[in-house]
Amino acid sequence: MGCCDNKNAPSSCCSPTHDVREQVRDGYAKIAQTGSLATAAGAQRGACCGPALSADELAVQIGYSADQIRHLPEGANMGLSCGNPTAIAALKPGQVVLDLGSGGGFDVFLAGPKVGAAGRVIGVDMTPEMLTKARRNIAAYTQNTGLENVEFRLGEIEHLPAADASVDVVISNCVINLSPDKPQVWREIARVLRPGGRVAVSDMALLRPLPPEISGLFEALIGCVAGAVLLDEYRQMMLAAGLTEVVIWPKPEYVAALTSFKDPLYHRIEEALPAGTAVGDFVTSIDVTATKPLAGSDVTEPFPAVM
Repeated sequence: MGCCDNKNAPSSCCSPTHDVREQVRDGYAKIAQTGSLATAAGAQRGACCGPALSADELAVQIGYSADQIRHLPEGANMGLSCGNPTAIAALKPGQVVLDLGSGGGFDVFLAGPKVGAAGRVIGVDMTPEMLTKARRNIAAYTQNTGLENVEFRLGEIEHLPAADASVDVVISNCVINLSPDKPQVWREIARVLRPGGRVAVSDMALLRPLPPEISGLFEALIGCVAGAVLLDEYRQMMLAAGLTEVVIWPKPEYVAALTSFKDPLYHRIEEALPAGTAVGDFVTSIDVTATKPLAGSDVTEPFPAVM
């Protein structure tokens, strides 16, 4: 029985925010159990936005090396990425890294060797099934690297299980767009970062608004499309949270790859778009970096940092 089927459930349980979060949690629980993205209709996909190519093939398409993938614990890569945040994070030995929506541990296990034995990488995920999968892979990671510097915590990215100013770098891969309260996510990121700490995120965003019929698709929500916001709104949320040096790079190659490989979700979106338009006219992957300013520094940004 669902929360809203329970007459004794609190009213907040049936709020739109709760409904979206539970849809996402249920969808990603199925991914953890099956190793692919299972939609409400039962169709399976291999990635966050569901390509017909394999998880490893997608990872190479978006910037991971075959050598990186080869040395990951089995099953850590479920094809849920839309970018490579560890490539833009400039990680250094000894840093504490927090991965939001860590899933099976893909980026956590890649970041671990970069921060070394003196560093720590913490994955946060709200789906118990994902945490179970990731924690089971820790032993293989330690055997492969000789390191014991990763952990996984249960939690929502709107309420991170981490202390104030305890993290050097926050990373995330195609997850923040799924949150029903994105401004709160960015406030939490700013809270846990140390002054001078950095954000390095890959995510999905909109170049222009999607037609309403697409935003209503459950598959599109789990597929990292319906929850995406416009680039300027994305940037404004980060600035409102107190972050600075915000830079957003649109990465059209990801959507182009999914479209060319005849992804079922993207085919459905294409069918609903106005004549003469393509998915890439509306949706893009992005790489995002930002900094938490040092105490007393000027956080004014004199120009739009969208590249």
